[in-house]
Amino acid sequence: MSFLASPQLWAGTLSLAVPLALPAIGGTFSERTGVVNIAMEGIMLIGAFFAVACSHWTGSAWLGLLAAMVAGALIAFVFAWAAIRLAADQVVLGMAINIFGAGITAFLLNTVFGYNGTPTSTPSLPNITIPAIANVPVLGWFFHQQSVLVYIMLALVIAAHYFLFHTRLGLRMRAVGENPLAADTLGLNVWRLRYTGVIIGGVLSAIGGAYLSIGILNSFDVNMTNGRGYIALAAMIFGKWTPYGAFGAAMLFAFATSLADVLQGNVIPTDLLSMLPYALTVLALAGLVGRSTAPAADGIPYTLER
Repeated sequence: MSFLASPQLWAGTLSLAVPLALPAIGGTFSERTGVVNIAMEGIMLIGAFFAVACSHWTGSAWLGLLAAMVAGALIAFVFAWAAIRLAADQVVLGMAINIFGAGITAFLLNTVFGYNGTPTSTPSLPNITIPAIANVPVLGWFFHQQSVLVYIMLALVIAAHYFLFHTRLGLRMRAVGENPLAADTLGLNVWRLRYTGVIIGGVLSAIGGAYLSIGILNSFDVNMTNGRGYIALAAMIFGKWTPYGAFGAAMLFAFATSLADVLQGNVIPTDLLSMLPYALTVLALAGLVGRSTAPAADGIPYTLER
């Protein structure tokens, strides 16, 4: 059990939680307003590509992050328009965006950068070590040389929970996900609130994708999300559609991945270790790790009464 005292294990857990927690919280916003969102994988890929491309063209990783957020918001708006206004099947839409995201990013990578891929000189977001935290026993293991997006993620987790459960707008968003007719009767614009939830979800998913391309690395590769969008979906469900719960589930899945990395080369087969996060995902989605109840109107289109 000496591996549990490895700073690499715990730093890796927090680092690997970012591209899971952010889309999971984004999905929470979407589904709390009543729109099923399984498009995180595709939006993450699109965000990851545009983050790298804009970072390379402008020389600024922060502008790359902004470009990812804008791209994520635009794709989420298209998804929201089709799901809310056209009342299209939300699961089919989500899968379509996932397929589109994988295809368009592979095409753009080869078209824009060629088969050599993105240049190694592409800027990436900085890593930060805060001495006041890094010097704390055990806790410091989590925060050694972490990307700035790790700290942003932690702030967003707290902000998202406060927004959803302690603000008037958050209450309204949850209301349209539970009983849109009652919310409409009280004068709330159900469509506008659902658009807001889906677009927030798109922005957070895109930031999660950008973390992979300009946070951990400074490059983009085809399908580099490697199913993380689907694991984020499981984290959202496992976390019972709450930001804190989604973050906790993301940390659990990230721990399984980090543990597999740390234990590579030991007596346990590498392939068996690599399947841990995906096995947890299957268990969570199958409802074997605890029953989760979605918002009452989740996935149900609503026709405005006024």
